[in-house]
Amino acid sequence: MAFSRDIFSRSICIVLSLVILFSLPEKVHSELSLLPPQKGMCYVTWDKDQFASKYSDESLAKLASMGVEYVSVCITHYQEKYDSTKIIETERTPSKKSIKHVIGKSHELGMNIMMKPHIDLIDKGDGTYWRADIGSATEKGWTKWFEEYRKFILAYAVMAEKMDVEVFCVGTELSFASQRTDEWKSIISEIRKVYSGKLVYAANWDNFKNIDFWQDLDYVGIDAYFPLTYSTNPSLEDLKNGWRKWKNEIGAWRSAVDKPVLFTEIGYACTPEAPYSPWKVASSGNADTNIQALCYKAFFEVIWNEPWFAGVYWWKWDTNVRSGGRYNRQFTPQNKPAQKIIEAHYKGGGHDNVYARAR
Repeated sequence: MAFSRDIFSRSICIVLSLVILFSLPEKVHSELSLLPPQKGMCYVTWDKDQFASKYSDESLAKLASMGVEYVSVCITHYQEKYDSTKIIETERTPSKKSIKHVIGKSHELGMNIMMKPHIDLIDKGDGTYWRADIGSATEKGWTKWFEEYRKFILAYAVMAEKMDVEVFCVGTELSFASQRTDEWKSIISEIRKVYSGKLVYAANWDNFKNIDFWQDLDYVGIDAYFPLTYSTNPSLEDLKNGWRKWKNEIGAWRSAVDKPVLFTEIGYACTPEAPYSPWKVASSGNADTNIQALCYKAFFEVIWNEPWFAGVYWWKWDTNVRSGGRYNRQFTPQNKPAQKIIEAHYKGGGHDNVYARAR
């Protein structure tokens, strides 16, 4: 009888444990913790040593004063053409010494780091090609390219681990190459062996649904240059309606993936085209800082408090704190109305409803 009672007691304990386990929210099952969204900024240079300059230190201090909590350190390497298999540094690639300096300085100022290595093309074929087209027509070419990419990305993953980098981006906007799921899974597995932080891939806005290795990562990453409206003189409500469409689409898709979503890059130039071609680099004409500010405001009012949203990184902040200004047509929000909008939201708190994010 004692043996029977023991078996019965154990059975009851097991049943109760299972009831408790399956009544817990799914986010607890995933061992996720409640965190505010990442209040980020993309930090860039196309100079060997600028990240280690006193001007850069001053610019980082300004970011910290604005409530920025995550700095995306963007590091660009190059390949000659879209089908080349050699990834190289140029005089426009930040030196390892300067990268270590900018990471250390950001940490000293209380900010976290996302390391985001990029690959650009030297020969873009008169603008026909960009990094999304990188790839090969042959299996031999793919093998060579992934061998080169593996060496490139693992070197930065090792540095990220040594520098206590919080988030590491395994790739950026490599739409054609991202179809090679097995190769990416292998690379991600190798990165996990040398880097203990959180991983993300930055998919282009029109390609995030085509990625089949999200489950190997901690975040879904989207470079979120979504067209919002084709109106030539949009109101704030027009822009918000554009975001509502994408909010619903991302939210519905994300429920199947069950990963928090980072906007690993997003930005708007000060041009009339920004609402419908936000990826377009400014060329000529007068600066319209108001349309940039409206695009920022629409984002914060529609996306910022979504429960699946894990944070945003604005493109881009320059190492010169005095960059930008009212006559500047480029992407930077520096010294423009958009800067004040960022600061108001970053210093004003996080989500109303906070999603449980991997950490």
